[in-house]
Amino acid sequence: QVQLVESGGGLAQPGGSLRLSCAASGFTFGNYAVTWARQVPGKGLEWVSAVSSDVRVTYYTGAAKGRFTISRDNAKNTVYLEMNSLKPENTGLYYCAKHRTNSSASGIDSWGKGTLVTISS
Repeated sequence: QVQLVESGGGLAQPGGSLRLSCAASGFTFGNYAVTWARQVPGKGLEWVSAVSSDVRVTYYTGAAKGRFTISRDNAKNTVYLEMNSLKPENTGLYYCAKHRTNSSASGIDSWGKGTLVTISS
């Protein structure tokens, strides 16, 4: 059974940093791409960043580029999202998701339950 468990969310001040983690189990983690996405109340799901299975390919939305870093440790079955220079508009419920293949161009077949990030002074 595929499980994705996010952690690391919380309250941070503008300009601060948070590191989100997504612990995976129930599948061969190193064979699949992973995405981080965000949901804001009243808005749709917004893609934030993605990483291929071998870490060679990473993608970021324009708002995340230069401030966020996605990484993964396949030995620990964990993907991370390091978020720096945080802004109030980064507030939301952050989900990690497993893709169907090693490429983030493939569809998503599993989601975690999310970790809440609140950026406020």
